[in-house]
Amino acid sequence: MQINPDQLANQLKRGLAPVYFVYGEELFLVEESLRAIRDAAHAAGYLERQVLTVESGFDWNSLFVSAQSLSLFSERRLIELRLPTGKPGDAGAKVLIEIAAQPPADTVLIVSCGKLDRQTRETKWAKALESAGVVVAIYPLEAAQWPAWIRGRMERKGLKPGPGVVDLLAHLMEGNLLACAQEIDKLAMLFGAREVGLDDIEGNLSDNARYNVFALADASLRGEPATVARILDSLRGEGVEPILILWALAREARELAQMASMVAAGQPVMRVLDARRVWAKRKPLMSAALKRLSPEAAQDLLRRAARTDRILKGRGAGDVWQELQCLALSMSGLKPGTCAI
Repeated sequence: MQINPDQLANQLKRGLAPVYFVYGEELFLVEESLRAIRDAAHAAGYLERQVLTVESGFDWNSLFVSAQSLSLFSERRLIELRLPTGKPGDAGAKVLIEIAAQPPADTVLIVSCGKLDRQTRETKWAKALESAGVVVAIYPLEAAQWPAWIRGRMERKGLKPGPGVVDLLAHLMEGNLLACAQEIDKLAMLFGAREVGLDDIEGNLSDNARYNVFALADASLRGEPATVARILDSLRGEGVEPILILWALAREARELAQMASMVAAGQPVMRVLDARRVWAKRKPLMSAALKRLSPEAAQDLLRRAARTDRILKGRGAGDVWQELQCLALSMSGLKPGTCAI
């Protein structure tokens, strides 16, 4: 049986399977799923735990012997097999197939690894594990899936997200599940089981530097060059890494370039914003920027971001802070050559 991480809790409530196969490239969700299985196993009396990591020269016969032998203390056992490469080889595949064909009594086997390609997922050993128990397949969240994931996690923590809260967290934390989960945990500790509003979020962000980076991007979109320069100077003085600033500005530049092209093709601005899933609070910012920037100017922002990235990585000559300032000010509406104010 194959399930996703959101279905794991209900599956565990129905009873432990003899085999769990957990894989995926989103390591935070992989580890969280493994922890949920461990906790359920411990609660069910599986008190002895053995952890094996497959490395060069790993003795697969030791896994087979361990799985078939009785527990030293006659307790229920949890055997965790970590398979970093996702490739057990012929010897490992044979052992996994044999164990899956006849899972040992009073034992739960967990096999975990990272991302698996389709060919590996179709191998006999992977199919054998699926037939013997439960596969938890974990894939990266798409941007459109973030709001539902955030809302569900907040509700499981007893929090009720107020208007705009889910959208704000999705915007600030997109691409970083761990940071988002930590933020939600902190909010749960601070506010308990109640509604959380935008003021609660904005006033309690654990990473103020990250929030200020987004404030810089917002000021650029609003067309406020003096504010842009002031925030950028503050970020530099605080020692914020240039790569974080570039990430935030480049993300807006990519969005603007795509949306500007759609508007130039004749689509109404609001329809474009809806199609790109821009949340309500940010629509005025993006709308103002699209009216101010031509498609050519938006493409120039992408080129500036690429140039800044090359300088940041040591592949181009120039001052990265000067380039960041030019990128942010250009986004605010200043024409090339007038970046310094």
